[in-house]
Amino acid sequence: MEWQAALALMLGSLFVLMLIGVPVAFAFLGVNLIGAWVFLGGEAGLGQLVRNSVGSISSFSLTPIPLFVLMGEVLFHTGLAYRAIEAIERLISRVPGRLSLVSVLGGTTFATLSGSTIANTAMMGGTLLPEMLRRGYHPTLAMGPIMAVGGIAMLIPPSALAVMLGSLAGISIAQLLIGGILPGLVMSIGFLGYVVLRCRADPSLAPADENAAEYQGWARWWPFMRDVVPLLGIFVAVVGSMLAGWASPTESAAIGALAAVIATMAYRVLTLHALYKALMETARISVIILFVLVASTTFSQLLSFSGATSGLLGLITELEVSPLMLVVGMLLLLLVLGCVIDQVSMMMITLPFFMPLATAAGIDPVWLGVMMLIAMEMGLLTPPFGLLLMVMQSVAPSSIRLPQIYAAAVPFLAIELVVLALILFVPWLAVGLPRLMS
Repeated sequence: MEWQAALALMLGSLFVLMLIGVPVAFAFLGVNLIGAWVFLGGEAGLGQLVRNSVGSISSFSLTPIPLFVLMGEVLFHTGLAYRAIEAIERLISRVPGRLSLVSVLGGTTFATLSGSTIANTAMMGGTLLPEMLRRGYHPTLAMGPIMAVGGIAMLIPPSALAVMLGSLAGISIAQLLIGGILPGLVMSIGFLGYVVLRCRADPSLAPADENAAEYQGWARWWPFMRDVVPLLGIFVAVVGSMLAGWASPTESAAIGALAAVIATMAYRVLTLHALYKALMETARISVIILFVLVASTTFSQLLSFSGATSGLLGLITELEVSPLMLVVGMLLLLLVLGCVIDQVSMMMITLPFFMPLATAAGIDPVWLGVMMLIAMEMGLLTPPFGLLLMVMQSVAPSSIRLPQIYAAAVPFLAIELVVLALILFVPWLAVGLPRLMS
């Protein structure tokens, strides 16, 4: 079979299954069964498919996924994350858009501890959004920062999605995790700057709360020192151990999970019920991720075996596209896909083609991986099917309509696009820390 026909069969079957509503992982599984039967030789091919599937999740490098998930779930279900947000709110005094700034700083802090975009947005939306709307905040400044900062959890470690991307793409997981730190912080600073400038230009967007309690001296700083600094120590332990070369990603993830459990015990908030919920949620999320990894890895192998990958690679090579234009094309494709499918599906569809092309063009895989994470993060906020848009709709009051949620996301999408362009032309932001580590 010619590579064009093989590519059409695999991708055509995949899109048909997804269009009729088959879940992503099962759609890929169905395509893999078809591909194994056609390209690997009937029953023998199905046996090889099983062996490849087992091998794809037997890698020790995947261990950080459940450990990072557990780390965030323990802090979330014990309520420590909420205490940290309250401490940050007390620390910020009367400034324009105070609660919007709290949502950015608090969301960034929780992102360094959880790695979960959904949990981040749901928690911040459930705690801060009602209060901001009650005080008369414009929906753009009430919902926008909460949704935008939720996506930062994909960049700043611990990030299960970054581990997944590194495993699927063959990128150093440690370097990819470290590479997302500076872009995530730059993005957070951009959000803060936008909120301050907008509120100074038009104070009516975020009315000041004259009745807000004022704390001075130690009463203002003590909750931050008690509820935030020790938790940030977990992030320092996880990232610092990787940066210093003392621990692998798996070992640093174990350090983080253990530190999170010890922290909840020290704060006397770890109950059997909270631990049970954290463990069950960790198991559920981890199984979903590993199932997706099985489907994606075997999909890539079948594309390679059928000749579709090498055929497409040869076609693009003949076009003599520059590495920069190739990267721009990849990012544009991810931005378009982000409007209609989720991040895991984007990785599963594109990585079998992107990584061989990047390797042939001599593109730095860490640089490309960080930009892919940012492009996929933007997909969380792009209408009509951005995941964080749906999460915000579920926690927002019924008076908030979906078009208002879309409008609230637009300014922050623009900031993320600027950060993506900045990294495209200043690669050091993505590769500087990983090179320091190595």
